[in-house]
Amino acid sequence: MPSLPSTEITDDIRQRASRIRLVCFDVDGTLTDGRLHYDSEGRESKDFHVLDGQGMVLLRRFGIAVAFITARNSPSAAHRAADLGVQAFIGAKDKLARVRLLCGEQGIGLEEVAFMGDDLPDLEAMLAVGLGVAPANAHHWIAARARWVTGAKGGKGAARELCDLLLDVQGHSEALLAGATP
Repeated sequence: MPSLPSTEITDDIRQRASRIRLVCFDVDGTLTDGRLHYDSEGRESKDFHVLDGQGMVLLRRFGIAVAFITARNSPSAAHRAADLGVQAFIGAKDKLARVRLLCGEQGIGLEEVAFMGDDLPDLEAMLAVGLGVAPANAHHWIAARARWVTGAKGGKGAARELCDLLLDVQGHSEALLAGATP
């Protein structure tokens, strides 16, 4: 089995991150901690981290598109995506096909895409894009194959780590820290 990649941000990761124009996130285990909550009526609820959402808002502000791509039929994920103003593809069984469609719509190549996922349904898309990322608590098969593994767990700031990396490498962090808006 391959060894787990480091959370270190190498020159290769920085170069890949500098080209990203679209970031796709799996939901369960990536934007959430992976647990599913159901009430007595069978309604689902999920916990999303506000830091992750802020990171996505910042990406969009600087022209980087964001999309949720989840295989589950999840009203909670659709509501969170709408709240953030990002595209959501709910019930997407073939995640790589959805990423390819988004690339075609936006006129970009797969090398300009980052995909963050944590389990087997995410692997094909993660391996096909320019920057495949896994949260710290991803299944070990996926973490071992990701280009980069965040220090934070899914639902606990992992998405924000990726957003911050992209913002920093693409030269936007100083403007954000200075309070400037594009």
